[in-house]
Amino acid sequence: MKDRLFTPVFVLYIVKCLIGTSICYGFYRAFPQYHLSWSVVSLLLVLAPDWDNSLALPIARIKANVTGALIGLACFTLPLPQLAGLCLGVVLTITVCSLFHYASSTRSALAALVIVLLQEFDTPMWFYALQRIFAVILGCLVALALTLLFFWMSRAGKAFKDRATRFKTTG
Repeated sequence: MKDRLFTPVFVLYIVKCLIGTSICYGFYRAFPQYHLSWSVVSLLLVLAPDWDNSLALPIARIKANVTGALIGLACFTLPLPQLAGLCLGVVLTITVCSLFHYASSTRSALAALVIVLLQEFDTPMWFYALQRIFAVILGCLVALALTLLFFWMSRAGKAFKDRATRFKTTG
């Protein structure tokens, strides 16, 4: 890991995390009534250092986050004690992630499950569960936008560098 510290990829990962955190924090501050702080957690679960400059891992993590959030909402509707619903949600989330071939992102899905399902109130409320799903999806969308933006900039930079190299060798 030491050889990967402070490489351009590592620095870009830090920049993506800082930009995304700032954007999601801005939403949280602008709309405090909607508890959008969870969007920061979701964003950071989705973003990954792109050692191979791939879109596959962030896309899998977005799918996993949405899966976990939806399973959390489904378990929320069941007339079960919170612990039983949580345990059922854990089993379902792991199973669904494995079935749909994004098992490597199961931890992101489990985090989204917990974000949506656990509530600090004696009587769980639909409104809070829906707000948390929205926050998870918002974090995923910000992460996707940043991932695509940085991916596109990387590809454009590589194409520009390739053209410049070809121009030097032919000119």
